[in-house]
Amino acid sequence: MLRLVHHPFSASSRFIRLCLSEYGEEVELTEAKPWERREALLKINPAGTLPILVDNAGPAICGHDVIAEYLDETRGPLKREHRLMPENPVERAEVRRLIYWFLVKMEAEATNYLAHEKIHKLEMDNGKTAPDSQVIRAARANVKPHLQYISYLAGTRNYLGGLRLSYADLAAAAALSIMDYTGDVPWEQEEAAKTWYARVKSRPSFRQLLAERLKGLPPSPHYTDLDF
Repeated sequence: MLRLVHHPFSASSRFIRLCLSEYGEEVELTEAKPWERREALLKINPAGTLPILVDNAGPAICGHDVIAEYLDETRGPLKREHRLMPENPVERAEVRRLIYWFLVKMEAEATNYLAHEKIHKLEMDNGKTAPDSQVIRAARANVKPHLQYISYLAGTRNYLGGLRLSYADLAAAAALSIMDYTGDVPWEQEEAAKTWYARVKSRPSFRQLLAERLKGLPPSPHYTDLDF
């Protein structure tokens, strides 16, 4: 059986959970807090980062990109038209580019800051350390160009990576779901992005994510509304 070491409000972890769900894989979830640097986590991944996938008794597969490639190689070919990576090399390169955009670039410019200030700080010391309002303002400003880019992609393609649902959509939606939880996505400014996100978060794979709650921080009012 698959086991995933994750954090429920990590964009990369959510991405892999969506991938596993879309592929119909049963998975045992083990929650970890990477900032604690616990020995149990470091034993399976010396880098101390998430997510980590263990397939039966095999070695740990670490990192969202490596796990996604592993799932594509081991599960993808059997899914045919539901494969989450295109078969064409050029199209595969585009999906990989977008995964990097949403889980590395957008993470470094917006997602990680908002998650740290509003979610991780609350988990670290039960809210004793107040969020940094300047960091939050800067991160919110950085969300806007990414949302504009999603609107552009959604307005010119059937899905972000091309004709079919792909890893690109799941990566973007996973990251946005965290910022949507905290109410930091200006959906009213980008209708095309909003319509695309509603399509993705309406999928069965999203149900478990939308049901999760952080103690002391309720989600934005529209978080679970599939039609906003």
